[in-house]
Amino acid sequence: MALGDFKAHFDKVEICNLTPDALEEDALHKWEVTVHQGSWVRGSTAGGCRNFLDTFWTNPQIRLSLTQQDDGQEACTLLVALMQKDRRKLKRFGANVLTIGYAIYQCPGTEGHLDKDFFRYHASQARSKTFVNLREVSDRFKLPPGEYILIPSTFEPHQEADFCLRIFSDKKTISRDLDGHVDIDLPEPPKPAPRDQETEEEQQFRALFERVAGEDMEVTAEELEHVLNAVLSKKKGIRFEKLSLISCKNIVSLMDTSGNGKLEFEEFKVFWEKLKAWMNLFLRFDADKSGTMSSYELRTALRAAGFQLSSRLLQLVVLRYADQDLQLGFDDFLSCLVRLENSSRECPTSGRVSPARERPRPSATSRDKGQTNLPKSGAKTGTSWFIGRCSATEPQGPG
Repeated sequence: MALGDFKAHFDKVEICNLTPDALEEDALHKWEVTVHQGSWVRGSTAGGCRNFLDTFWTNPQIRLSLTQQDDGQEACTLLVALMQKDRRKLKRFGANVLTIGYAIYQCPGTEGHLDKDFFRYHASQARSKTFVNLREVSDRFKLPPGEYILIPSTFEPHQEADFCLRIFSDKKTISRDLDGHVDIDLPEPPKPAPRDQETEEEQQFRALFERVAGEDMEVTAEELEHVLNAVLSKKKGIRFEKLSLISCKNIVSLMDTSGNGKLEFEEFKVFWEKLKAWMNLFLRFDADKSGTMSSYELRTALRAAGFQLSSRLLQLVVLRYADQDLQLGFDDFLSCLVRLENSSRECPTSGRVSPARERPRPSATSRDKGQTNLPKSGAKTGTSWFIGRCSATEPQGPG
């Protein structure tokens, strides 16, 4: 075909390489390759780009350790390739290729998932040139040795997809997913004080318990349901609908140390202290004082309560307890905490849960149930490209 005919009939050429070697180099290069499989899920890990600061921090976070410099160089060569999976397969359901990209930040030296405040005050060290709706986005970087956090994301939040992140490096790179482990660290319940040493407040609480429990001095799940719904429905500042009998039975199961299926005074007292602490936690993370908590803030709230969940478990929790607007009322939050604490008792290793015990996450197809994420304003359909730039002004790093 003549060059003129080729130019008349084609306007784009894509070259697929089996390795990330440059075309101008004759020698084959041996790369160290690390692969991470992940997903963006609405309500938990689909935070969008840095333009959306309130949710950007909830994206998957990969920690990179660059320890060895390139031969004869002061920096480490790194090639990052982010690919969204199965979009062509889902095209028949109306799904388009999402606009994707990534950013790399200097690690502050702390362990665990970085929160919103970090990204408010720190600029990225490197990032993909643009956010574009291609199957794969890749770029080459030279970074000084150190610890980094790599964050893959879609351009807009709430867009779901599975992704594959490949990291090619000249020297061996150590990487790990910051959201892949579960750790449960719950405070020990306070020891009961002898009756003759009770404070006036504790004596008033005992009198309240006697009125609720009746002659048998034990609270059943039905009695607990009546009391909690009566008390919490009058509480100002929270959205509370109703606790079900099943939820109250779960509470009894959690607090019943004697095994009689009811709550005695000391058990009821410990639960009431937990309830007050959980309510204060809920009010603290209700940022807009709407009486509800955003599912994106649920990760931090659960961590403050002692539950460090993996992304997969968090996705299941959001699917179970958040409403269609990704909000949780206090009844949902309370049921969630009780269920998690009950589940933690089944773990064989003192509060630590193995990721192998997690249930598999539903695939993108089963989650969507025929519903797909269509491009929002500014995105074009068909064969057009949508290129997005993170226009939010990042804080300038030192120097």
